[in-house]
Amino acid sequence: MARMFPFWFVSPAGQLSARCRIRTQPPAFRFCKAGAWLALILCVSGCRVRDRATLVILNGSEPETIDPQICTGQPDGRVAAALFEGLTRFNAQTGTAEPGIAHAWEISEDGKVYTFHLRTNSAWSTGDPIRADDVVYSWRRAVNPATGVDYVGQLFYVKNGEFLNTNRSAPDFATLGVRALDPLTVEVELENPTPFFLDLCAFRTLSVVPRQTIEPLGKESDQWIRSKVLPCSGAYQLEEWRLNDRIRLRRNRHYWDAANVRSETIDVLPTESPTATLNLYFSGQADFIVDNRSIPTELNDILRARPDFHSFTYLGVYFMRINVTRPPFNDARVRRAIAMAIQKQRLVERITRMGEPIATALVPPDCGGYEPPEGLLFNPGEAKRLLAEAGFPGGQGFPVIQYMFNAGGGGGSRLHEQIGVEMQQMLREHLGIQLQLQPIEWKSYLNEQSRTNYDLCRSSWIGDYNDPNTFLDLFLSTSLNNRTGWSNPEYDRLMKQGNATLDRKNRFALLKQAESILVRAELPIIPLYHYRGLFAFDTNRLGGIYGNLTDEHPFGAIYRKDGAHTLMH
Repeated sequence: MARMFPFWFVSPAGQLSARCRIRTQPPAFRFCKAGAWLALILCVSGCRVRDRATLVILNGSEPETIDPQICTGQPDGRVAAALFEGLTRFNAQTGTAEPGIAHAWEISEDGKVYTFHLRTNSAWSTGDPIRADDVVYSWRRAVNPATGVDYVGQLFYVKNGEFLNTNRSAPDFATLGVRALDPLTVEVELENPTPFFLDLCAFRTLSVVPRQTIEPLGKESDQWIRSKVLPCSGAYQLEEWRLNDRIRLRRNRHYWDAANVRSETIDVLPTESPTATLNLYFSGQADFIVDNRSIPTELNDILRARPDFHSFTYLGVYFMRINVTRPPFNDARVRRAIAMAIQKQRLVERITRMGEPIATALVPPDCGGYEPPEGLLFNPGEAKRLLAEAGFPGGQGFPVIQYMFNAGGGGGSRLHEQIGVEMQQMLREHLGIQLQLQPIEWKSYLNEQSRTNYDLCRSSWIGDYNDPNTFLDLFLSTSLNNRTGWSNPEYDRLMKQGNATLDRKNRFALLKQAESILVRAELPIIPLYHYRGLFAFDTNRLGGIYGNLTDEHPFGAIYRKDGAHTLMH
């Protein structure tokens, strides 16, 4: 019997709607062969958006926040990066740091003092000048524990940053190692030489945010981002944010590099299903699928062959977190047993199908010249032995466990479910363990993970800069992004010693020792595979988009080649 399945389009108001429907045989909407599914999507034209922006970007899930210092997800961070800038910014082609609000800097001989010189034409979107005091305020706000910044560890490299964030007895934030020498000069003192510090200055956490808007509402308020007049320091300003509809960005005419921001307006659309994503793109209602998790994995083989779908290598890892505070996961033997019972090659061949390398270490290959250690390989015999040694021979007496993952977040949610199903089978087959799937919506998933309220949960991490620290610092005892309950003094010691070591070879040797503890001995996480990216845009119509190791695609660099809606200079 035929059923009606919705295909999504954007209504005149810009809102995703399901009014257009097409008949097909169940369950073709989700489970049909890839070729048939793609043909079905291509035949649907939908309706057109009125008041179309210069550029329409499909960004994945609805952002939880666009406060650059609070946000943690990629969909949030992409929008925040368009609105707010730091002393440096990410280059669109290389993904590395280049001058931003600061046009130049000097570094002391010992590598611990940076002196930044701000541009004389740096200004808020309101036209008011951006000055050194704004930088100092922004970094102090980020390090203040009352602000609740998950990425605050990025400021622990600054002198007194960690002390100020972890000391709850009314610390003096004036002692943070950042000060204004004059209105256009910022001096930063670091705890130790930090070779990737300029990349940190480009990341969202160290963005310059408007004191004049935030302070009247209080440091802990998250409502400042919705102010009617929102001063922005980046290439764009916020014109409108309609939840589950669109975010409309407009070029910031007071931005120091406004002459090279060529898209006057950008609509950033959230899409909660892969069908919606592809329908909007193939019908011409959107120009760029930036979020590869929005693309259904079932179609990867077909889409990769199209000239407008582009794959690239970047620094990302898909892994599983383990809550080590809950028995029986507080026993490292149990964690190692689970790791060695998972056949990772099966996951990338059957599900992801992008040619991803399997992961036994957390840090991806080619990350800053670092060579990660080899972690645990698939070894079901040793896995059974370890589980029996831990008191659960053949899985007897082992509790039913939950695998938490985010649902309803585009193509990625389907992938998470498929991976969960495969791991269900593997753990049952090799260990006699019963795994139940626990899909929850995105915001609840983030909240439960932050509260360490789970057994096992799917996770991923995209490198913020091209250095192994961007991955390994996650699992320091003080990291708010740890989210496993795991703490290891030797791991912390090796990481801190490595971060203070100038010699690159010796530094990497220390980091490798630390990572060996993480992925061979203790395993609060189980790395599964390293990412390959896939995004969609027509190179005849758009330019300024490049694949790079940090998966950074600044909106301000994207321009139209076809002349439609292009800003004229």
